[in-house]
Amino acid sequence: MNIKENFIHFLWQQGLFHKEKLISTNTEKLEVISPGSLNTDSGPDFFNAKIKINGQLWAGNVEIHVKSSDWYVHAHENDTAYDSIILHVVWEDDVPVFTPLNIPVTTLVLKDYVDKSVLKNYNELFATSKKRLNCETEISKTDAFLFANFKERLYFERLEQKSDLIYRLLLNSNNDWEAVLFKMLAKNFGLKVNGESFLQMANMLDFSVVRKSANSQLQLEALFFGLSNLLEDEFNLPYYRELKTEYDYLSKKFQLLKNSSVKPKFFRLRPQNFPTIRLSQLASLYHLRKRLFADVMAINNVAEFYDLFEVTTSAFWETHYTFTASSKKSKKKLTKSFIDLLLINTIIPLKVVYLKHQDRFDTSKIISLVNSIKSEKNSIIQNFNDLGVTVNNAMETQAFLHLYTNYCTKNACLSCVVGDRFLKKK
Repeated sequence: MNIKENFIHFLWQQGLFHKEKLISTNTEKLEVISPGSLNTDSGPDFFNAKIKINGQLWAGNVEIHVKSSDWYVHAHENDTAYDSIILHVVWEDDVPVFTPLNIPVTTLVLKDYVDKSVLKNYNELFATSKKRLNCETEISKTDAFLFANFKERLYFERLEQKSDLIYRLLLNSNNDWEAVLFKMLAKNFGLKVNGESFLQMANMLDFSVVRKSANSQLQLEALFFGLSNLLEDEFNLPYYRELKTEYDYLSKKFQLLKNSSVKPKFFRLRPQNFPTIRLSQLASLYHLRKRLFADVMAINNVAEFYDLFEVTTSAFWETHYTFTASSKKSKKKLTKSFIDLLLINTIIPLKVVYLKHQDRFDTSKIISLVNSIKSEKNSIIQNFNDLGVTVNNAMETQAFLHLYTNYCTKNACLSCVVGDRFLKKK
């Protein structure tokens, strides 16, 4: 059986071993009063453990390895951080171990005290058969209450990941929250295909320019199209010529510098997601909603968000998807499903960071908001559905996406409530 060190960590932390009559390799009687606190940084694996050795209570740190010789593989004998080790927990004892002060380290061989059922479950969980998920036979059987709490934790872990971009944008925007909202909305209006190019476009614009131009949708479109290199041709169209003239004027007025690498893609996109349509909708949003950031922070109801983001394109795009190809006339409004994506990926993450900054964060309001958004549809969520897992709303889809990306694909089953329950079953 191929035992990994994180499994021994799990057994030690969870106490999944027989604690009666523990004996060290030097025949010392051991009693675990406290396993200590897991250390996720460098240094010993568990801090502040309490162990009785031959009746005497010791407080200190615990180091864990698969083989005791790993102590020397990791050069702990030369590291003073390991002076205060009171116990070395290993799966196999192949060499005696000494501290940097040349004192023998008390060693416990844990495999001698672990139930065969736990080892069987571990082997079954990580068996190298072709499975979509390691726990695919068990995930739908997990206790509903435990799973509900775990999903909420996963959701907030995902929000923490999303907050990294927000903090970077705040740093680059001199803590201008409105500018950060604009940049994040631009990125998400571009979706996966054009998200980065839209973000580059937004980064080239000082948000004060957007504010000063917001009274004219034509000016906003000229800025967004021009900085996205979509006004490089010579089309003989009144609207196109207006955009070019306006952009030339604004670029000189505000001394705008273009990035030649910014070029949104049209290939393999549905027409409603063409960058021309999305940039016109973004311009319309900032033309119509002069207090967008304040409104976003004040609203906690999905229906009100749908009203807030009820915008369409300028008139030209009602009959076009590109500058040259005309189409049947239609109002190209933001759909509710698109607004849901904006809420999930932009509005809620920014609300969380801002409200924490204001010391006004309320977990229940965020959970209530995201629970009222419909569940997303993609291949990962479909996989969970196929395994008998019901996904009810956007909070759960985000939780399962985080679970799959950060746990399932990394075999981090020991940190998952499903893996935990599976290993402990009799």
